Amino acid sequence: MGNQVEPKLTEELLPLLQSERFVTIATVDHETGTPNVNAISWVFAPSQEKVRFAVDNRSRIIENINNHSGVTLNLIGNGSTYSIVGDASVIQEKMDDVPLKLALVEINIKEVRDVMFYGARIAVEPKYEKTYDANAAAKLDSQVMDSMKKA
Repeated sequence: MGNQVEPKLTEELLPLLQSERFVTIATVDHETGTPNVNAISWVFAPSQEKVRFAVDNRSRIIENINNHSGVTLNLIGNGSTYSIVGDASVIQEKMDDVPLKLALVEINIKEVRDVMFYGARIAVEPKYEKTYDANAAAKLDSQVMDSMKKA
């Protein structure tokens, strides 16, 4: 994107948000009014204009969004770092077909900005591994992603 501001996800970025991925989300803390940043992985973009994510429905993220809808997702991919700004709302307080108490949140994108500092490129994207039972993790991930896609 090279310092451009877009009103939606580009065709290059959309596929990056159509499978589980490490991103961070910044919300406005409902008690302090300061930024609150969390790492999340269950994200899915059903279109260039929207991104959905799932988190525990008791999460501070949910409390923050219920008090102030403005959020920023930070995505590292495609050789750069992107800031995805929008208004978020809880569209399901408890996701169907998922054994955990997860809320489904949808962000209506307002702008997508390449925020990588000048003269640099991301050489290796962040990777993580699940630290609990691999089979249970794969089953849960599949349930959550399927539920987000159906919403």
